[in-house]
Amino acid sequence: MESNYAEENISTKQPPPREKHGFRARMATKNGRAVIKRRRAKRSQEINSPALLSFRLPKENRLLKRADFLRVYENGKRFEGRFMTVFILPAGAERHRVGITATKKAIGKAHDRNRAKRLLRESFRLSRAELDVITAKYDWVLNARRSI
Repeated sequence: MESNYAEENISTKQPPPREKHGFRARMATKNGRAVIKRRRAKRSQEINSPALLSFRLPKENRLLKRADFLRVYENGKRFEGRFMTVFILPAGAERHRVGITATKKAIGKAHDRNRAKRLLRESFRLSRAELDVITAKYDWVLNARRSI
């Protein structure tokens, strides 16, 4: 008695196609090694979305150039605090601008310096409403201290 189990119980139909997975990549070889090249997902990113506009400190509100920092250091007024040293200088601009420093000597490792700068930047951003009440506009340089 021969059995036709395979013919009776195993289907030769192809299964329906699966939904595409979220990871979009393709394999390639470079110098004999496998390299995964990720493709950017095709989705719309709204430039003027509220999430992008409200939670950033705009570039116009930042001191970016070394010359600006040096000008504030040399001509500005210095205030020592527990968490930071603040230098302020009256600015000719129509808005307050801030520059933040966290040195390796004062703070330590890179992740600590980044955290200190994030905290100072966020405190400045959140106090923007109170600062806008002041009629005179200032350039601020905030030097983080270890205790932050």
